[in-house]
Amino acid sequence: MPGASTQDQTTERLHAIDELIQQGNVDQLQQKLEELHPAELAHLLESLPREQRGLVWSLVDLEEYGDVLLHVNDEVRAELIEGTEDSLLVAAAQGYDTDDLADILIDLPNDVTEKVLQSLDNQHRLRLESMLSYPDDTAGGLMNTDTITVRADITLDVVIRYLRVLGEIPEMTDNLIVVNRDGKYRGTMVLTDLLTQDPTYTVAEIMSRDTDAIAATMSASDVASLFEQRDLISAPVVDEENNLIGRITIDDVVDVIRDEADHSILSMAGLSEEDDMFAPIIRSSRRRTVWLGINLITALLASWVIGQFEATIEKLVALAVLMPVVASMGGIAGSQTLTLVIRGIATGQVGSANAKQLLNKELAVGALNGILWSVVVALVALLWFKDLQLSAIIAVAILVNLVVAALAGATIPLLLKKMNIDPALAGGVVLTTVTDVIGFLAFLGLAAIFIV
Repeated sequence: MPGASTQDQTTERLHAIDELIQQGNVDQLQQKLEELHPAELAHLLESLPREQRGLVWSLVDLEEYGDVLLHVNDEVRAELIEGTEDSLLVAAAQGYDTDDLADILIDLPNDVTEKVLQSLDNQHRLRLESMLSYPDDTAGGLMNTDTITVRADITLDVVIRYLRVLGEIPEMTDNLIVVNRDGKYRGTMVLTDLLTQDPTYTVAEIMSRDTDAIAATMSASDVASLFEQRDLISAPVVDEENNLIGRITIDDVVDVIRDEADHSILSMAGLSEEDDMFAPIIRSSRRRTVWLGINLITALLASWVIGQFEATIEKLVALAVLMPVVASMGGIAGSQTLTLVIRGIATGQVGSANAKQLLNKELAVGALNGILWSVVVALVALLWFKDLQLSAIIAVAILVNLVVAALAGATIPLLLKKMNIDPALAGGVVLTTVTDVIGFLAFLGLAAIFIV
């Protein structure tokens, strides 16, 4: 539908597919599926309940199997692989580039893996082994080995004739990689320079020596940041001895960025971006039970604090009415700071070098907001309960809780990062506990001292 957003198109497509399935119109359903790109088919399969997913998968063109399996998340991929004949999986895997094969090989059944490896020639097998030697979340695990290399001492005319002999160049190739006779990385040569400069020039005369290669051990997150900062389309990857071993292209980096965004959102709820949205009920329940148990412990801690002031609350019901206000204000303020710092850590903008300055700034913001909203809430409480002392107490409690929330929101992610714990995963739970406990303690404690 022209002019419609991608999200609207996806929703309409899902609705149309569901209608065809309900009608049992297999011919039109298959025709509809043939119109979709493999990535769109993958998104569709992830969006369908398991019963419908099996039907749709059985109607997908066999030639699309490989590309679709690459695009679905890990859990859905495992389900599709389990329901697919080994011969079809072998055929799909044999069509993969080396980097794609490295991504999916671990998910294939052992028999399929053996047959695929046997079908590779020695050169491709060595390339695959090189890629598999690096963790998935590093540049080595992210790279592909389809590079075109040239030496610095040859002329541009020779390079052009060499490319014509090759007949094709790898996708996302914006430059050629310059190496010496031993395969050591020396620099890059932009394709536009190759085409526009005098053919009698040597590669050494026009190559760029300022383009730093990416270390194979660099984290995928740092690779994504580097591509973003330098507007890269591709980048060479080298090992510890500066040997060229591959390159990373922007399409792989986009996948990293998307996965990190999904991870940041879902991990705050204790979920994974690789979880199947339509996984069996028992499996989904089991995963969420752990997170609910952790939250229950923190909630019981906050309830225990309230319980210590049971007598105080019984004497003044207004305290029970106003308690959620104190906790909620602190929770929201802390979440704002927490989100800001977690994003800063993820993008490399926050670290030990500027943590103190950021903390001071957030404390100042917390104090300013605390003063503003404590006055507002105090006036509301005064008009509501006609009690000046109660209004003053809730004002102080909110001020204290907002300052503490700013302190906690800024420091918790940094401390968790130092302990090698994902701040996005655990930060929200810890912050909620702190703001609830401090908020209740300040409000009810002051009330116990000055009112009751």
